[in-house]
Amino acid sequence: MMNAILFLIILSLTFLVFFIPKSSKYYYTLFLLTGAIVLSSVWCFKVFSGNCQAFNIDLELPAFRNSLILTIDRLSAFFIVVINITVLVGFLYARGYLRPYYQNKNSLSFSIHFLSYLWLYLSMIMVVMIRDGLTFLIVWEIMALSSFLLVIFEAEDRTIMKTGISYLIQMHVGMFFLLIAFLLVGKVTGQMSFDALRIYFTTHSNFLLFILFFIGFGIKAGFIPLHTWLPEAHPAAPSHVSGVMSGVMIKMGIYGILRVLISVQNDLLLIGITILVISMISGILGVMMAIVQHDLKRLLAYHSIENIGIIGIGIGLGVIGLATNNTVLCLFGFSGGLLHVLNHSLFKSLLFFNAGSIYHAIHTRNIEQMGGLMKSMPYTAILFLIGSLAICGLPPFNGFISEYLIYLGMFKTLSVSNLFQSVIVLGTIVGLALIGGMAIFCFTKAFGIVFLGEPRSEKAKLAKEVSNDMIFPQYINIAFIVIIGLVSVLFVRPVFDIISRVFNLPDIALIAGTSVHNLTQISLLGGVFIITVVILLVYRHYHLKSLQISYGPTWGCGYSAGTSKQQYTATSYAYNYNHLAKPVLQTKKIMRDIMEDELFPDQRTFESHSDDIFKKLLIDKPVNWFSNLLKKIAVMQTGQIQHYILYAFVYMLLVFLLTYFNII
Repeated sequence: MMNAILFLIILSLTFLVFFIPKSSKYYYTLFLLTGAIVLSSVWCFKVFSGNCQAFNIDLELPAFRNSLILTIDRLSAFFIVVINITVLVGFLYARGYLRPYYQNKNSLSFSIHFLSYLWLYLSMIMVVMIRDGLTFLIVWEIMALSSFLLVIFEAEDRTIMKTGISYLIQMHVGMFFLLIAFLLVGKVTGQMSFDALRIYFTTHSNFLLFILFFIGFGIKAGFIPLHTWLPEAHPAAPSHVSGVMSGVMIKMGIYGILRVLISVQNDLLLIGITILVISMISGILGVMMAIVQHDLKRLLAYHSIENIGIIGIGIGLGVIGLATNNTVLCLFGFSGGLLHVLNHSLFKSLLFFNAGSIYHAIHTRNIEQMGGLMKSMPYTAILFLIGSLAICGLPPFNGFISEYLIYLGMFKTLSVSNLFQSVIVLGTIVGLALIGGMAIFCFTKAFGIVFLGEPRSEKAKLAKEVSNDMIFPQYINIAFIVIIGLVSVLFVRPVFDIISRVFNLPDIALIAGTSVHNLTQISLLGGVFIITVVILLVYRHYHLKSLQISYGPTWGCGYSAGTSKQQYTATSYAYNYNHLAKPVLQTKKIMRDIMEDELFPDQRTFESHSDDIFKKLLIDKPVNWFSNLLKKIAVMQTGQIQHYILYAFVYMLLVFLLTYFNII
């Protein structure tokens, strides 16, 4: 009872943010957010520390005839922990990020922003706790609306407003598919809820209903080709919002898919292969499109699609393991995918916070105008480097651990698989390795062009390190990234326990014990590596103190008149890749050629652009067709009153004739 009362009090107090003075709104919001995080963390602790499968919280709300029941099981608790970490760090980072906006934003703008942030958090934790279908859709809609308001924080920019509206429309498309799926369940079972799915799946096609749910949740998650909102909305939003949206909000789609999979009874092999194929496409195309981006936040957004693909690969393999009674593949596939949910939330939010720091310093997201920032922004550079190593799945950081579990499940499966399963597993190994390799290529480009070399613009030359209140929150992410990499057993064991309980996997003790031993050895090697690096850095520091050090331009090579034009650009760095991937990425070069008779060519500009073919076909083409149709219809707007009277008369005549002939 006390849990319900405290939660309702927090929900009610959120609206008082409109009456708090502008200077105190942030601290009031932080107070409420911290209270909600502590309360929900206590719920999670009860679930993880007890023997009960789940516990319920009854909320008696006047808007509902029956009390609203929040159910927390181990899967819900895991997602709540992930949400709590990223949302808290994001809001701590927001204090420094939002400071310049206090000069030109009024009190109402901040009230709406902070209220939306609170309700994005509250709606996400309620999404993972609600089982009733109708209530779930209401909270799902609140999540979409609150994130929409956060995206359009700078709504005075028409491009951002247009992006926000496009995002909201696509979220409603996803909710439409979820509504249809729940209505089908309700028609058969008499109740719209996740609990009724098992009854429906027992007697009806599992694949068709799952596809409806997958489309609805897949739009939120950002699987290709359902991803078109993601590369647009993430760059448009403030960086603390981008970090939360990419880190945890898109994972609500992953949660929904897992929640549905718990109840699936048959068609498991077909469902697993479908998830695996879509995830493989998402991972490969996501990182391919990330490589050619010049906008730093758009580059990170496409990497979110790539990592959703990695999570989906783990889930797809887990479902295939269920279908073939392969406990090893099931355990490691699901566990790797679920742990990557946590890992991705940490390093991706960190990278978006870094991108926000860079934008805060030089007011551009175009990496072609950066360069040399490691000299003026050393802390941001080191943080970005660690995030880059983690997202590439390199040891000794957390991204390696979750991908290692997925690889381990596949390699262990090869020795006991038939030909069909071996082909699937081998193809997945190659695909996942390709994703990892291209991710390394992409982030060597991103880090090198942004932080190394010489500044490519006046903005980059004048850059300064951001304030400590933007730097310190990112150390929380760094701490988790390193801890998971070095003591992974502490995190892998609970994930194994969640998966075994959720999917009722028998006899996992021996399987888990072997992998835990391997992870312990990996952690020891990672620790040795970090200690060695620290010793070398300390030695270097004290060794150089006794020497006279001279400084010169990067890549000067003894030539004092060098300019930034002599170093790699983002385009030239990926030139060969662009040439090979052009059939897929549709890369275009925009430049005026130098003619043979031009002895003294005038000034030229060069620009390259890559279209998202899915956005072009699924969004832009239908929207342009509809816009042209509306323009043609607009000729009827003559401004003549007699024409409008004629339209009404023709309409009434048409209705009369249709009624007379019993057509309607």
